[in-house]
Amino acid sequence: MIFVGLSHKTAPIEVRERLAIGRSQLPEVLARLTAHPAIAEALVLSTCNRVEVYASPRQPAPGLTRAGGAPPSPDDELSLDNEALRAAVSVLVGIGGDAVRGHLAGRVGSDAVVHLFRVAASLDSMVVGEPQILGQMKEAIEIARGAKTLGARLGRAAHRAIKVGKRVRTETAIGAGQVSVSSVAIDLARQIFTDLAGHTALLIGAGEMAEAASKLLVRAGARLVVVNRSPERAAALAREVGGEPRPWAELERAVVEADIVVSSTSSPSYVVTLDLVRRARKARKGRSLFLIDIAVPRDIDPAVNKLDNVYLYDVDDLSQIVAQSVEGRAAEAARAEAIVVDEAQAFEAWTLERALTPAIVGLRSRTRSILAAEVERSLSGKLRHLGPAERQALALMIDAATNKLLHVPTTRLRAMAGDPRVAEHVDSLRELFDIDDAPLDSGVARALAEGELRDAADDRRTPVSARGAEPPASGDRSGDPALRQAGPRPHAAEDNGHYARQPGARPQPAEASVMAVANPAAAVRAAGLKGA
Repeated sequence: MIFVGLSHKTAPIEVRERLAIGRSQLPEVLARLTAHPAIAEALVLSTCNRVEVYASPRQPAPGLTRAGGAPPSPDDELSLDNEALRAAVSVLVGIGGDAVRGHLAGRVGSDAVVHLFRVAASLDSMVVGEPQILGQMKEAIEIARGAKTLGARLGRAAHRAIKVGKRVRTETAIGAGQVSVSSVAIDLARQIFTDLAGHTALLIGAGEMAEAASKLLVRAGARLVVVNRSPERAAALAREVGGEPRPWAELERAVVEADIVVSSTSSPSYVVTLDLVRRARKARKGRSLFLIDIAVPRDIDPAVNKLDNVYLYDVDDLSQIVAQSVEGRAAEAARAEAIVVDEAQAFEAWTLERALTPAIVGLRSRTRSILAAEVERSLSGKLRHLGPAERQALALMIDAATNKLLHVPTTRLRAMAGDPRVAEHVDSLRELFDIDDAPLDSGVARALAEGELRDAADDRRTPVSARGAEPPASGDRSGDPALRQAGPRPHAAEDNGHYARQPGARPQPAEASVMAVANPAAAVRAAGLKGA
């Protein structure tokens, strides 16, 4: 898995607005990402404070080897990550221009998963603990699913991120006594006007933060006017917050009347221009005008800040003030960070072990095929006199022999899930036993159909673990003895060598883990990106 993007931490608002991607544009961007031969799956999270691409690199075809028959090396894996990183950078620069390139950050493998989990936990937000990010991430997941760019590998990580975000909000007080951008804006307005009762506030557009600010203004006694390009939306919003709707054509008149303006539209250009404010300022006859621009791209021309008695704050200005007000939540943020690390380690162990499933199933199939072929040869010769009961007993013997022969190898292979060399071991296993070409014989197919090998590879459902459940939450390990063991890399529970796959399906090459990366820092540097 890779991550490429920018946020309020790496880019100022004038750069972020160059890369602003509206909801309606996301399917096209996702299609551009997955059209590149280096990217198999993609998810784009676009908010006013960040635009981030999460992607799963496209894996080489099954059985692909290097010159001389050697399996893909760590350098080959690094090359796949580099190609995916460069592809994502190319798409983002194509949208925002070269000006965004120097502000893009990147991560790969487990570092990318940790970043995704931190974002979902609101630890990377302007306002640490803010609840909006979970809704925004859910929407990004639904859009990617609708665009058919979210598959099994990336989908598991994304859905796990949602669960991590919920766990952080449940087990910590990171959102308690929350200081928001909207509340800070209202506090600033009070500093300018002292008492907001009797003053007029204008809401332009919509958006969660703008609506929150408008409700606080009404609660403080201000008279509210709502202007929106859609008359229906303006009327509905006015009813919701207790304001007066106005048509878009009356925007300038509304600015003249207002003392406080809150703007949050999706316009690609300035809605409140320098000339408009100059004209309004003359009509206002020296009265102070307080402007709050929460939009990205910005709605209000920043040049208005140079005018006398005009005070403009954009989202970055407000967030700096917010950051000074949330120091009291540092202890809760530390607890949340610990949860993120814990969840990332549990998820890594689960994904690495799950990646071994096809190899183990292939080994079982190959072994059973050889045993079954030898028995069949005997049944066609010296043992052809045996009746149905005896033949059934031989079939059961083949199953028992397969289980006994492979119990120790499969148990030890699963125990190596956290070993960074696990991919090399799997490649060696495939090479030694010719697993890629091993057919799935009828006996194994029957065992699969009967549920002997439990389902852990159904990509059409919510991710399931080797025991048929979701990846275990690291905070709840009561049902998993192996996860209760000490150590930073817990492994899934024993299942006596019985691994899972779909009934009748053929063995597939080991699934690339979303976590495994030989040298994540080198991959990021090679793509010319900074760390997130």
